[in-house]
Amino acid sequence: MKKLNTPSNPLPDSHTLYQNLQHLDLLTHRPRWWWPNAGTFEVVIGAVLTQNTTWKNVEKSLANLRGYTTLESFLQLDETEFKARIKSTGFYNQKAPRLHIIAKNIKSEFGTFETFQKEVTRSWLLTQKGIGEETADSILNYACYRDEMVVDTYTKRLLKTHGIELKNYAAYKAYLQESLQSHYPKEDLALHYARFHGMIVEYNKRNLTKQG
Repeated sequence: MKKLNTPSNPLPDSHTLYQNLQHLDLLTHRPRWWWPNAGTFEVVIGAVLTQNTTWKNVEKSLANLRGYTTLESFLQLDETEFKARIKSTGFYNQKAPRLHIIAKNIKSEFGTFETFQKEVTRSWLLTQKGIGEETADSILNYACYRDEMVVDTYTKRLLKTHGIELKNYAAYKAYLQESLQSHYPKEDLALHYARFHGMIVEYNKRNLTKQG
């Protein structure tokens, strides 16, 4: 697996990192939007389930939830049965009720998932119990196709190898978004952010996960 060249000085901007990652062909066999089944309610489920666990465990749970990953079908799933189906993700006694409440609030506030996609705001998501900044941005980008960059542990780890350590989530997000905003049209930013985040995750999994 090819690795990025780590310069002695920090990166000039995030777009340079984006281009360097592109040259490694990290997403060749991944969906266009990177996250599986992007643009569906399944992303909301996956974004919450992936907290404090690995994606492999989430995949097991999503397989167990087959047939219940639309908003309407999910609301028909009994919470006790839901817990049993997501045990592989851990913390299922917390995640199950939180996801049920989120789903009910989406139905109550927006009526349909399609309306939710168009009208939900980041501030609304952040009022939902169990949804922090990373989860909110994952939902906005991958479920709603919004131009919001996701920042996670992988992001911070990779940037640290380039001498970049920032004070908080907002600072990391601003750094990553600012340079791309000057290179691509606004209507294309959501996809670029999705693929940027996807490349960062894929690169970490192959090269940096054992480095702490």
